[in-house]
Amino acid sequence: MALNLAQKKEVVAELANVAATAHSLVASEYVGLTVEQLTSLRKKARQDGVFIRVAKNTLVSRAVEGTDYACVKDTLTGPLLYAFSKEDPGAAGRLIKEFAKANDKLKPMLVAVGGKAYPGTHVDVLASLPTREQALTMLVSLLAQPATMLVRVLAEPATQVARVINQVGQKQAA
Repeated sequence: MALNLAQKKEVVAELANVAATAHSLVASEYVGLTVEQLTSLRKKARQDGVFIRVAKNTLVSRAVEGTDYACVKDTLTGPLLYAFSKEDPGAAGRLIKEFAKANDKLKPMLVAVGGKAYPGTHVDVLASLPTREQALTMLVSLLAQPATMLVRVLAEPATQVARVINQVGQKQAA
């Protein structure tokens, strides 16, 4: 079904809103996927905080103008499914990578993060980014490590004194 001008403007406005706030973009070729497969992908995307849309490349090109994803305008060719990560930068990459394992018809074609476009093979790199909780856990462990080391260093002389006293006591008892 062809879109009229008003519908096209709505699609462009919706995609522009999402692109303005999204952390990353993964564009994938989806030819050959069934409706059930796309429905399950969309359901999983909603759970993971990923916005998925199938749209004409010209509309997407207009929508990403003035955003970090303007770098992909010239590389949009063929029927593509667009996945924008709204909450977690690696969410779209993990979703596409996981779904592509089970469905070989879904092929990542390009990845965009931080104003730079990368080939579809970089979806593995995007998928390997830690979630917010994982990143906070790593930060806390890095911050706690110097304090732990300080406690060990400060406790070591007392431990050595206790060992010496113990050995002297064992020698006197023998």
